[in-house]
Amino acid sequence: QVQLVESGGGLVQAGGSLRLSCAASGRTFTTYTMGWFRQPPGKEREFVSFITWNGAMTDYSGAVKGRFTISRDTAKNTVYLQMNSLKPEDTASYYCAAAKSPGRVKLSTEGAVGSWGQGTQVTVSS
Repeated sequence: QVQLVESGGGLVQAGGSLRLSCAASGRTFTTYTMGWFRQPPGKEREFVSFITWNGAMTDYSGAVKGRFTISRDTAKNTVYLQMNSLKPEDTASYYCAAAKSPGRVKLSTEGAVGSWGQGTQVTVSS
């Protein structure tokens, strides 16, 4: 059974920082692109960021570029999302995702996702 478990969410003031972690178990994700999506209250889930299996390529949505940084530790089968300069509009449930197959490079649409985590809540107060 594949499992992705997020942690690190919480309540933070605007301008603050949080680091989300996503630990993968049940299957080795070292050759899979992994990423993060988020779902703000009352809105559709949206792409945030992805990182390829070797870390050679990353991508970010325009809303978070320059403030968020994605990274991965293959030895720990863990992906991180460092979120700085947080804004109230970053408030959302954040979901870790893994690509459907090892050969898939981009992970910017829900259709490319093969596994989801359960989500972790991030709330940014103004």
